[in-house]
Amino acid sequence: MDDTKATSEQTTTEEFKLTGDEVVKKVKEIIKEGNARRIIIKNEKEVSVLEIPVTLGVVGILLAPYLAAVGALAAVLTNCSIVVERRK
Repeated sequence: MDDTKATSEQTTTEEFKLTGDEVVKKVKEIIKEGNARRIIIKNEKEVSVLEIPVTLGVVGILLAPYLAAVGALAAVLTNCSIVVERRK
């Protein structure tokens, strides 16, 4: 499920409702697309548990710690949502 809405900073946001085991795959997919500015992972209660700033210059080794954190979160979260802020 995704819900798109416009913000005032020439960005759009999308929200995906996922189970814990789908989170890492989706985050990698979003990063690979290359147009995300920020990825926010929220728990079942809609509380942010991790925010990942994604810029064009940040790839590979610099994202490895974030992906490890996402993997750890996926192990303990049963249901969560990913909010993706994208450049227009």
